[in-house]
Amino acid sequence: MGVDDPGISDEQVMALAIEQDRTIITYDSDYGELIFKHGFKPNAGVIFIRFQPSEPLETAHIISQLATNPNLTFERTLTVVDSNSLRQKKY
Repeated sequence: MGVDDPGISDEQVMALAIEQDRTIITYDSDYGELIFKHGFKPNAGVIFIRFQPSEPLETAHIISQLATNPNLTFERTLTVVDSNSLRQKKY
């Protein structure tokens, strides 16, 4: 969303994700707070990449690995990806 509309708020991104049933992929830790403290519950989930990849292709590689892992589900789940670990919390 930042490229298309850099002025959009996190709350607006959440509302759009809920309305359009889209997964949010972000480097912004505020999305966890929006889910657990403010009641935003996007069905398609949120993926929070908690580190800054060294290059853009690294992010694409991470998302590809997550999407093809049959042991992971993203529906109504906050997925936190660190440089060497992964956590998921249902909401």
